[in-house]
Amino acid sequence: MGEYRLALKKWVVASYDRGTVREIAQQTGIPAATAALLQARGCQTAQDAADLLNGVPLSDPFQIVDMEKAAERIRYAVDNFEKIAVYGDYDADGVTATAILYSYLESCGADVSFYIPEREGEGYGLNMTAVETLHEHQVDLIVTVDNGISSLKEIDRAKELGMDVVVTDHHRPRPQLPAADAVVDPFREDDTSGCSCLCGAGLAFKLVQALEGPDSDQKLLLETYADLLTIGTIGDVVPVTGQNRTFIQKGLEMLPRTDRPGLRALMEKAGLADRKLTAEQVAFGIVPRINATGRIGSSERAVRLLLSEDPDEACSLAADICDDNDYRRQLESEILESAMQQLRQEPNRLLDRVLVVEGRDWHHGVIGIVASRIVETFGKPCIVLSVGAEEAKGSGRSIAGFSLFQAVSACSDLLTKFGGHPMAAGLTMPAENTAEFRRRINAYAATQGKMPVPELHLDGILKPARLSLELPRAAQLLEPFGTDNPKPLYGLFGVTLQEIQPVSNGRHLRLVCTCRGVRIRCMKFGMTLDDFPYKAGNQLDLAVELRINSYNGNDLLSVIVREIKLAGCDTERLLDGQALFEKAKRGDPLTPEELQQLLPDRTACAALYRTLRTQGGYCGGAEELAGYADMPFARLLVCLELFQEHGLVREEMFGMQYRIEMCPVKEKVDLFSSPFLHNLNTQVQTVQHL
Repeated sequence: MGEYRLALKKWVVASYDRGTVREIAQQTGIPAATAALLQARGCQTAQDAADLLNGVPLSDPFQIVDMEKAAERIRYAVDNFEKIAVYGDYDADGVTATAILYSYLESCGADVSFYIPEREGEGYGLNMTAVETLHEHQVDLIVTVDNGISSLKEIDRAKELGMDVVVTDHHRPRPQLPAADAVVDPFREDDTSGCSCLCGAGLAFKLVQALEGPDSDQKLLLETYADLLTIGTIGDVVPVTGQNRTFIQKGLEMLPRTDRPGLRALMEKAGLADRKLTAEQVAFGIVPRINATGRIGSSERAVRLLLSEDPDEACSLAADICDDNDYRRQLESEILESAMQQLRQEPNRLLDRVLVVEGRDWHHGVIGIVASRIVETFGKPCIVLSVGAEEAKGSGRSIAGFSLFQAVSACSDLLTKFGGHPMAAGLTMPAENTAEFRRRINAYAATQGKMPVPELHLDGILKPARLSLELPRAAQLLEPFGTDNPKPLYGLFGVTLQEIQPVSNGRHLRLVCTCRGVRIRCMKFGMTLDDFPYKAGNQLDLAVELRINSYNGNDLLSVIVREIKLAGCDTERLLDGQALFEKAKRGDPLTPEELQQLLPDRTACAALYRTLRTQGGYCGGAEELAGYADMPFARLLVCLELFQEHGLVREEMFGMQYRIEMCPVKEKVDLFSSPFLHNLNTQVQTVQHL
């Protein structure tokens, strides 16, 4: 069985209105191919298209609720030389937000310091120890960036000690807001600014805008902080639209010529110095290195790196940070392997709607990344818990359509601290609550109806004859890419795989396909021949990215395969079948209609068994397995369950990967004399009596 193949996704192809595409192209002067991509991203008018392509002007920061209060309180502190502490967070967004506000206040002559909590020991957001420490340092005003909206008790304590607090945060508030002097959060119910897409760094910049006032040089202000702002915006994976697009466009222009020694040193270590940058290079080259300081050690070093004016200090800090990133990768790999091993040893966990895994003293700094890897593998929301002697800390990731923050909020009585947004959440609880938390969050998920499945969005289906440099050139106008403006993906459907050629010492594959008389050479990166589940002669559907490669002064088209499935495979049907089978295995109530999809007949069971015996078992994914029998996928899985129940096969199911080994048969068995089938009928009777 291939190790950790990505979860199956539902393939969704964009639809176009030709009239709208033609109108956008005519009014903007852009190619029709670009106009079609823009419409796929929600643009219905020429103005929508212009806004997405060019970004939008900086909005009035005072449209955000409490921004005026925040600016007035900070100006008073600056004018009266009060001690100000900028209280940040340990990820790239929080670090850059801290650096933006600190450097601005310092340039104003303020008595300012910064405080980044340690992930190990302090955790996310304000904490009581930090509040007491800041009081001991005679701080008059705490300004939070990228945190604070959930720190009700800590802010109450700060006020008791005589300190004022200004909160700037972009996470979702609880029903009660903190009792701060100003609470700047675009997710407040009374906020109509339309700035909820901003990250912590974006909100810190809006605060700087407010402090500078409407008569300031806004263009110069953006140029001053765009390098930091773009790292925070890309790092927090917020939509690359509206003002965020404006930030990133300017930041990618400014980063190669930044005058910050720390950033220059970090880009040199990452191999990105003195070159034109893309959002992808920032996301994979700069952001992980800054994040590594908070995951391994102290993020305070990352702030010092960004603020450093000493090239020697900057070079030393950058080297340390890159070492941290290497160590982070090692830890991530080890903990991921431990988590996967737990899921193999306790396969019933994989039946859950929300996966929860836990380990003793797993490093808090990487459990969020591990949760992301598990989501990619199984297509389900996941929370990874690091359990200590008294306390468990967790980090979770979700899939679109299931709010992890709401799910965690439904278990708040089990938690001592939590926060987040629909796609990610962090939490802390007493160690003894972990088992009950797993039960409760899955009970909540059961009330939300059908769980969403991962989706793969295609910008269109291409005829092979249409493959040309025109398409990637049209797509270049949409850069920078990111959330809500992804790199274009196209479908090449019904191609025949002719050749599979390992390249780069077997680390990647070159695929040669044909379709309608056209020969197509593609690259599948990061996959070995052993892990490739298809063979020559298979008909495939490909999801491809088109790139331009320049060689000897010539532009060449490069076709990069991102996802593959058997031609015509209805992945949504397979995912629904797997979900129904898991529902039956959990013992959840079934409707009569669901039972009919599950119950096999003897002829179909016998035919499937003969096929497996002829093939000597099976090892692979759901789409290939589904071809072994002409029946609903949930019913096929029930057949396998019956075979295993009667000792005919040994089956391992890991997500939607299956290993089926045939067992020696000593005597005839009655498959339909089955506790599992009996339980299915009981589950239907339960529904009928509800």
